[in-house]
Amino acid sequence: MSPQVLSAAFLLLCSLLLYVLGLIFAPFMTPILWAMLLVRLFYPLYQWLTRKLGDRTTASAALSTLSVMLLAVLPVAYLVFLVVTETINAYQLAMTWVQEGGLQRLPELVARLPLIGNVSQELLGRLILAYGDVKGNLVEGGKAVSGVVLSSVGGLATNTLDLFMDFFVILFTLFFLFRDGHHLYRAFYEALPIEESYKAVIMERLDNVMVAVVQGTILTALAQGFTAGLAYWALGVPFSIFLGALSAILSLVPFGGTALVWAPVAAYLLWTGPIWKGIVMIGIGVGLVGLMDNLLKPFLVGSKADLPVLFLFFASLGGLAYFGFIGLFLGPILLGIALAVFQIYRENYQEQVGLLVKAESGHPKEPANPIIK
Repeated sequence: MSPQVLSAAFLLLCSLLLYVLGLIFAPFMTPILWAMLLVRLFYPLYQWLTRKLGDRTTASAALSTLSVMLLAVLPVAYLVFLVVTETINAYQLAMTWVQEGGLQRLPELVARLPLIGNVSQELLGRLILAYGDVKGNLVEGGKAVSGVVLSSVGGLATNTLDLFMDFFVILFTLFFLFRDGHHLYRAFYEALPIEESYKAVIMERLDNVMVAVVQGTILTALAQGFTAGLAYWALGVPFSIFLGALSAILSLVPFGGTALVWAPVAAYLLWTGPIWKGIVMIGIGVGLVGLMDNLLKPFLVGSKADLPVLFLFFASLGGLAYFGFIGLFLGPILLGIALAVFQIYRENYQEQVGLLVKAESGHPKEPANPIIK
Protein backbone atom coordinates (compact mmCIF):
# COMPACT_ATOMS: atom_id res chain seq x y z
CA MET A 1 0.00 0.00 0.00
CA SER A 2 1.39 3.39 -1.01
CA PRO A 3 2.33 6.03 1.60
CA GLN A 4 -0.28 8.40 0.14
CA VAL A 5 -3.08 5.90 0.73
CA LEU A 6 -1.86 5.22 4.28
CA SER A 7 -1.72 8.96 5.02
CA ALA A 8 -5.23 9.47 3.64
CA ALA A 9 -6.57 6.55 5.70
CA PHE A 10 -4.89 7.88 8.84
CA LEU A 11 -6.34 11.37 8.30
CA LEU A 12 -9.78 9.87 7.73
CA LEU A 13 -9.48 7.89 10.97
CA CYS A 14 -8.38 11.00 12.89
CA SER A 15 -11.27 13.01 11.44
CA LEU A 16 -13.76 10.31 12.42
CA LEU A 17 -12.39 10.11 15.96
CA LEU A 18 -12.50 13.90 16.34
CA TYR A 19 -16.10 13.93 15.14
CA VAL A 20 -17.12 11.24 17.64
CA LEU A 21 -15.27 13.02 20.45
CA GLY A 22 -17.08 16.22 19.48
CA LEU A 23 -20.41 14.44 19.89
CA ILE A 24 -19.32 13.14 23.30
CA PHE A 25 -18.16 16.54 24.55
CA ALA A 26 -21.04 18.53 22.99
CA PRO A 27 -23.40 18.35 26.03
CA PHE A 28 -20.66 19.82 28.24
CA MET A 29 -19.21 22.33 25.79
CA THR A 30 -20.79 25.44 27.32
CA PRO A 31 -19.54 24.84 30.92
CA ILE A 32 -16.14 23.81 29.52
CA LEU A 33 -15.90 27.08 27.59
CA TRP A 34 -16.89 29.02 30.71
CA ALA A 35 -14.18 27.19 32.65
CA MET A 36 -11.60 28.05 29.98
CA LEU A 37 -12.52 31.75 30.16
CA LEU A 38 -12.37 31.76 33.96
CA VAL A 39 -9.03 29.93 33.99
CA ARG A 40 -7.47 32.50 31.69
CA LEU A 41 -8.86 35.32 33.80
CA PHE A 42 -7.57 33.86 37.09
CA TYR A 43 -4.41 32.17 35.82
CA PRO A 44 -2.13 34.90 37.27
CA LEU A 45 -3.57 34.00 40.68
CA TYR A 46 -2.69 30.33 40.11
CA GLN A 47 0.87 31.25 39.09
CA TRP A 48 1.26 33.42 42.19
CA LEU A 49 -0.02 30.62 44.46
CA THR A 50 2.29 28.12 42.77
CA ARG A 51 5.31 30.30 43.54
CA LYS A 52 4.20 30.85 47.14
CA LEU A 53 3.54 27.14 47.74
CA GLY A 54 6.81 25.92 46.29
CA ASP A 55 5.51 24.54 42.97
CA ARG A 56 2.80 22.43 44.60
CA THR A 57 0.52 22.52 41.58
CA THR A 58 -2.31 20.41 43.01
CA ALA A 59 -2.71 22.59 46.10
CA SER A 60 -2.43 25.74 43.98
CA ALA A 61 -5.09 24.47 41.57
CA ALA A 62 -7.43 23.60 44.45
CA LEU A 63 -7.00 27.03 46.07
CA SER A 64 -7.44 28.77 42.71
CA THR A 65 -10.64 26.84 42.03
CA LEU A 66 -11.93 27.74 45.49
CA SER A 67 -11.05 31.39 44.86
CA VAL A 68 -12.96 31.43 41.57
CA MET A 69 -15.96 29.91 43.34
CA LEU A 70 -15.82 32.54 46.11
CA LEU A 71 -15.06 35.53 43.87
CA ALA A 72 -17.19 34.73 40.83
CA VAL A 73 -19.70 31.92 41.24
CA LEU A 74 -21.10 32.53 44.73
CA PRO A 75 -21.62 36.30 44.25
CA VAL A 76 -23.57 35.56 41.08
CA ALA A 77 -25.67 32.98 42.93
CA TYR A 78 -26.35 35.49 45.72
CA LEU A 79 -27.27 38.12 43.14
CA VAL A 80 -29.74 35.71 41.55
CA PHE A 81 -31.25 35.11 45.01
CA LEU A 82 -31.68 38.87 45.52
CA VAL A 83 -33.24 39.27 42.09
CA VAL A 84 -35.74 36.47 42.75
CA THR A 85 -36.59 37.86 46.20
CA GLU A 86 -37.18 41.38 44.95
CA THR A 87 -39.20 40.10 41.99
CA ILE A 88 -41.55 38.35 44.43
CA ASN A 89 -41.77 41.53 46.52
CA ALA A 90 -42.52 43.59 43.41
CA TYR A 91 -45.33 41.21 42.44
CA GLN A 92 -46.84 41.40 45.94
CA LEU A 93 -46.61 45.21 45.88
CA ALA A 94 -48.33 45.34 42.49
CA MET A 95 -51.18 43.13 43.72
CA THR A 96 -51.58 45.31 46.84
CA TRP A 97 -51.70 48.40 44.63
CA VAL A 98 -54.46 46.84 42.52
CA GLN A 99 -56.47 45.77 45.57
CA GLU A 100 -56.22 49.26 47.10
CA GLY A 101 -57.78 50.86 44.04
CA GLY A 102 -54.68 51.89 42.18
CA LEU A 103 -56.35 51.13 38.87
CA GLN A 104 -59.15 53.60 39.61
CA ARG A 105 -56.54 56.32 40.20
CA LEU A 106 -54.64 55.37 37.05
CA PRO A 107 -56.27 57.96 34.71
CA GLU A 108 -55.49 60.73 37.18
CA LEU A 109 -51.86 59.61 37.43
CA VAL A 110 -51.55 59.38 33.66
CA ALA A 111 -52.88 62.91 33.27
CA ARG A 112 -49.90 64.19 35.29
CA LEU A 113 -47.42 63.06 32.64
CA PRO A 114 -45.73 66.12 31.09
CA LEU A 115 -46.63 66.99 27.48
CA ILE A 116 -48.49 63.74 26.73
CA GLY A 117 -50.67 63.53 29.84
CA ASN A 118 -54.00 64.59 28.31
CA VAL A 119 -53.59 62.40 25.23
CA SER A 120 -52.52 59.42 27.35
CA GLN A 121 -55.49 59.90 29.67
CA GLU A 122 -57.88 59.91 26.72
CA LEU A 123 -56.33 56.74 25.27
CA LEU A 124 -56.47 55.02 28.66
CA GLY A 125 -60.14 55.93 28.99
CA ARG A 126 -60.86 54.35 25.62
CA LEU A 127 -59.00 51.20 26.64
CA ILE A 128 -61.01 50.94 29.84
CA LEU A 129 -64.25 51.30 27.87
CA ALA A 130 -63.07 48.74 25.34
CA TYR A 131 -61.95 46.09 27.82
CA GLY A 132 -64.43 46.70 30.60
CA ASP A 133 -63.39 45.40 34.01
CA VAL A 134 -59.64 46.04 33.91
CA LYS A 135 -59.13 44.83 37.47
CA GLY A 136 -61.01 41.62 36.78
CA ASN A 137 -59.00 41.05 33.63
CA LEU A 138 -55.76 41.58 35.50
CA VAL A 139 -56.78 39.16 38.23
CA GLU A 140 -57.77 36.56 35.65
CA GLY A 141 -54.46 37.15 33.89
CA GLY A 142 -52.65 36.69 37.19
CA LYS A 143 -54.45 33.40 37.75
CA ALA A 144 -53.43 32.26 34.28
CA VAL A 145 -49.83 33.21 34.92
CA SER A 146 -49.94 31.41 38.28
CA GLY A 147 -51.21 28.31 36.52
CA VAL A 148 -48.34 28.45 34.07
CA VAL A 149 -45.87 28.88 36.92
CA LEU A 150 -47.30 25.94 38.85
CA SER A 151 -47.26 23.73 35.77
CA SER A 152 -43.61 24.64 35.23
CA VAL A 153 -42.40 23.49 38.65
CA GLY A 154 -41.26 20.18 37.23
CA GLY A 155 -39.34 21.94 34.47
CA LEU A 156 -37.83 24.31 37.02
CA ALA A 157 -36.57 21.36 39.06
CA THR A 158 -35.02 19.88 35.93
CA ASN A 159 -33.40 23.20 35.05
CA THR A 160 -32.06 23.50 38.60
CA LEU A 161 -30.53 20.04 38.30
CA ASP A 162 -28.95 21.06 35.00
CA LEU A 163 -27.53 24.20 36.62
CA PHE A 164 -25.96 22.19 39.43
CA MET A 165 -24.54 19.78 36.86
CA ASP A 166 -23.03 22.65 34.88
CA PHE A 167 -21.68 24.14 38.10
CA PHE A 168 -19.97 20.85 38.97
CA VAL A 169 -18.53 20.52 35.44
CA ILE A 170 -17.16 24.07 35.61
CA LEU A 171 -15.45 23.49 38.97
CA PHE A 172 -14.12 20.08 37.91
CA THR A 173 -12.76 21.51 34.66
CA LEU A 174 -11.32 24.53 36.44
CA PHE A 175 -9.20 22.40 38.74
CA PHE A 176 -7.65 20.31 35.98
CA LEU A 177 -7.16 23.26 33.63
CA PHE A 178 -5.33 25.12 36.40
CA ARG A 179 -3.16 22.12 37.20
CA ASP A 180 -2.59 20.58 33.76
CA GLY A 181 -3.63 23.36 31.43
CA HIS A 182 -0.10 24.29 30.38
CA HIS A 183 0.52 20.70 29.25
CA LEU A 184 -2.68 20.69 27.21
CA TYR A 185 -1.82 24.07 25.75
CA ARG A 186 1.65 22.88 24.74
CA ALA A 187 0.24 19.73 23.11
CA PHE A 188 -2.33 21.76 21.18
CA TYR A 189 0.29 24.34 20.18
CA GLU A 190 2.68 21.71 18.84
CA ALA A 191 -0.12 19.90 16.97
CA LEU A 192 -1.10 22.96 14.93
CA PRO A 193 -0.06 22.17 11.32
CA ILE A 194 1.35 25.63 10.54
CA GLU A 195 4.69 27.37 10.79
CA GLU A 196 6.06 28.32 14.20
CA SER A 197 5.91 32.07 13.55
CA TYR A 198 2.25 31.82 12.51
CA LYS A 199 1.41 29.84 15.65
CA ALA A 200 2.91 32.57 17.80
CA VAL A 201 0.88 35.28 16.05
CA ILE A 202 -2.41 33.39 16.31
CA MET A 203 -1.98 32.29 19.93
CA GLU A 204 -0.83 35.72 21.06
CA ARG A 205 -3.84 37.30 19.38
CA LEU A 206 -6.12 34.70 20.94
CA ASP A 207 -4.75 35.41 24.41
CA ASN A 208 -4.99 39.20 24.03
CA VAL A 209 -8.54 39.07 22.71
CA MET A 210 -9.70 36.60 25.38
CA VAL A 211 -8.38 38.70 28.25
CA ALA A 212 -9.62 41.98 26.78
CA VAL A 213 -13.10 40.66 25.99
CA VAL A 214 -13.68 38.96 29.34
CA GLN A 215 -12.24 41.75 31.49
CA GLY A 216 -13.68 44.59 29.41
CA THR A 217 -17.18 43.15 29.15
CA ILE A 218 -17.45 42.22 32.82
CA LEU A 219 -15.97 45.49 34.11
CA THR A 220 -18.23 47.57 31.86
CA ALA A 221 -21.32 45.62 32.95
CA LEU A 222 -20.43 46.00 36.63
CA ALA A 223 -19.75 49.72 36.22
CA GLN A 224 -23.04 50.30 34.41
CA GLY A 225 -25.04 48.19 36.85
CA PHE A 226 -23.50 49.87 39.90
CA THR A 227 -23.99 53.38 38.50
CA ALA A 228 -27.58 52.72 37.45
CA GLY A 229 -28.39 50.99 40.76
CA LEU A 230 -26.93 53.91 42.71
CA ALA A 231 -29.07 56.31 40.68
CA TYR A 232 -32.21 54.24 41.33
CA TRP A 233 -31.47 54.22 45.06
CA ALA A 234 -30.69 57.95 45.21
CA LEU A 235 -33.92 58.81 43.38
CA GLY A 236 -35.99 56.64 45.70
CA VAL A 237 -36.92 53.99 43.15
CA PRO A 238 -38.16 50.79 44.85
CA PHE A 239 -36.23 47.55 44.31
CA SER A 240 -33.06 49.41 43.37
CA ILE A 241 -30.84 46.33 43.93
CA PHE A 242 -32.96 44.25 41.58
CA LEU A 243 -33.04 47.00 38.95
CA GLY A 244 -29.29 47.59 39.24
CA ALA A 245 -28.56 43.89 38.80
CA LEU A 246 -30.95 43.75 35.85
CA SER A 247 -29.19 46.77 34.32
CA ALA A 248 -25.82 45.03 34.64
CA ILE A 249 -27.16 41.89 32.96
CA LEU A 250 -28.96 43.70 30.15
CA SER A 251 -25.92 45.91 29.51
CA LEU A 252 -24.43 42.82 27.85
CA VAL A 253 -27.19 42.87 25.22
CA PRO A 254 -26.00 44.84 22.14
CA PHE A 255 -29.47 46.24 21.36
CA GLY A 256 -31.11 48.32 24.08
CA GLY A 257 -28.75 47.46 26.90
CA THR A 258 -29.34 49.32 30.15
CA ALA A 259 -31.94 51.55 28.46
CA LEU A 260 -34.32 48.59 28.68
CA VAL A 261 -34.31 49.25 32.45
CA TRP A 262 -33.63 52.92 33.07
CA ALA A 263 -36.05 54.17 30.39
CA PRO A 264 -39.11 52.55 32.06
CA VAL A 265 -37.79 53.74 35.43
CA ALA A 266 -37.59 57.30 34.07
CA ALA A 267 -41.15 57.00 32.75
CA TYR A 268 -42.26 55.77 36.18
CA LEU A 269 -40.61 58.77 37.86
CA LEU A 270 -42.15 61.20 35.38
CA TRP A 271 -45.49 59.57 36.05
CA THR A 272 -45.42 59.49 39.84
CA GLY A 273 -43.43 62.69 40.30
CA PRO A 274 -41.75 64.85 41.08
CA ILE A 275 -40.96 65.39 37.40
CA TRP A 276 -37.37 66.47 38.05
CA LYS A 277 -36.51 62.94 39.20
CA GLY A 278 -37.52 61.53 35.84
CA ILE A 279 -35.49 64.17 34.04
CA VAL A 280 -32.45 63.40 36.21
CA MET A 281 -32.88 59.67 35.51
CA ILE A 282 -32.93 60.33 31.77
CA GLY A 283 -29.81 62.48 32.08
CA ILE A 284 -27.95 59.82 34.06
CA GLY A 285 -29.09 57.06 31.71
CA VAL A 286 -28.06 58.86 28.54
CA GLY A 287 -25.15 60.93 29.76
CA LEU A 288 -23.44 58.56 32.19
CA VAL A 289 -24.61 54.96 31.94
CA GLY A 290 -24.96 55.08 28.17
CA LEU A 291 -21.58 56.73 27.70
CA MET A 292 -19.93 53.91 29.64
CA ASP A 293 -21.14 51.47 27.00
CA ASN A 294 -20.09 53.74 24.14
CA LEU A 295 -16.71 54.82 25.54
CA LEU A 296 -15.57 52.47 28.30
CA LYS A 297 -16.36 49.16 26.59
CA PRO A 298 -14.76 50.03 23.21
CA PHE A 299 -11.69 51.26 25.11
CA LEU A 300 -11.38 48.16 27.31
CA VAL A 301 -12.21 45.66 24.57
CA GLY A 302 -11.67 47.21 21.17
CA SER A 303 -8.40 49.03 21.83
CA LYS A 304 -6.70 46.32 23.90
CA ALA A 305 -7.85 43.51 21.62
CA ASP A 306 -7.21 45.62 18.49
CA LEU A 307 -10.67 44.85 17.11
CA PRO A 308 -12.70 47.24 14.91
CA VAL A 309 -15.70 48.49 16.89
CA LEU A 310 -18.13 47.74 14.03
CA PHE A 311 -16.94 44.14 13.70
CA LEU A 312 -16.91 43.80 17.50
CA PHE A 313 -20.56 44.84 17.65
CA PHE A 314 -21.70 42.31 15.06
CA ALA A 315 -19.48 39.57 16.52
CA SER A 316 -21.08 40.07 19.94
CA LEU A 317 -24.60 40.17 18.52
CA GLY A 318 -24.09 37.16 16.25
CA GLY A 319 -22.36 35.21 19.01
CA LEU A 320 -25.28 35.88 21.35
CA ALA A 321 -27.78 34.74 18.71
CA TYR A 322 -25.89 31.58 17.72
CA PHE A 323 -24.12 30.39 20.89
CA GLY A 324 -26.30 31.91 23.61
CA PHE A 325 -24.98 34.02 26.47
CA ILE A 326 -21.42 32.75 26.16
CA GLY A 327 -21.46 33.95 22.56
CA LEU A 328 -21.00 37.50 23.86
CA PHE A 329 -17.44 36.41 24.67
CA LEU A 330 -16.96 33.68 22.08
CA GLY A 331 -17.97 35.83 19.11
CA PRO A 332 -15.26 38.50 19.61
CA ILE A 333 -12.67 35.79 20.38
CA LEU A 334 -13.40 34.03 17.08
CA LEU A 335 -13.28 37.41 15.34
CA GLY A 336 -9.82 38.04 16.78
CA ILE A 337 -8.56 34.66 15.52
CA ALA A 338 -10.03 35.31 12.07
CA LEU A 339 -8.34 38.72 11.87
CA ALA A 340 -5.02 37.16 12.93
CA VAL A 341 -5.29 34.57 10.15
CA PHE A 342 -6.19 37.30 7.66
CA GLN A 343 -3.18 39.32 8.80
CA ILE A 344 -0.90 36.31 8.20
CA TYR A 345 -2.39 35.89 4.73
CA ARG A 346 -1.84 39.54 3.80
CA GLU A 347 1.71 39.63 5.10
CA ASN A 348 2.91 36.28 3.76
CA TYR A 349 0.70 34.89 1.01
CA GLN A 350 -0.98 37.76 -0.79
CA GLU A 351 2.25 38.88 -2.46
CA GLN A 352 3.02 35.30 -3.55
CA VAL A 353 -0.46 34.91 -5.06
CA GLY A 354 -0.07 38.22 -6.88
CA LEU A 355 3.30 37.18 -8.35
CA LEU A 356 1.81 33.88 -9.48
CA VAL A 357 -1.07 35.63 -11.24
CA LYS A 358 1.33 38.03 -12.97
CA ALA A 359 3.56 35.17 -14.10
CA GLU A 360 0.61 33.27 -15.58
CA SER A 361 -0.83 36.32 -17.35
CA GLY A 362 2.50 37.57 -18.67
CA HIS A 363 1.95 41.18 -17.69
CA PRO A 364 0.98 42.97 -14.50
CA LYS A 365 -2.62 44.02 -13.98
CA GLU A 366 -3.84 47.14 -12.26
CA PRO A 367 -6.10 46.47 -9.30
CA ALA A 368 -9.79 46.98 -9.93
CA ASN A 369 -9.97 49.33 -6.97
CA PRO A 370 -6.93 51.61 -6.55
CA ILE A 371 -7.78 52.08 -2.86
CA ILE A 372 -6.83 48.46 -2.15
CA LYS A 373 -3.07 48.17 -1.92
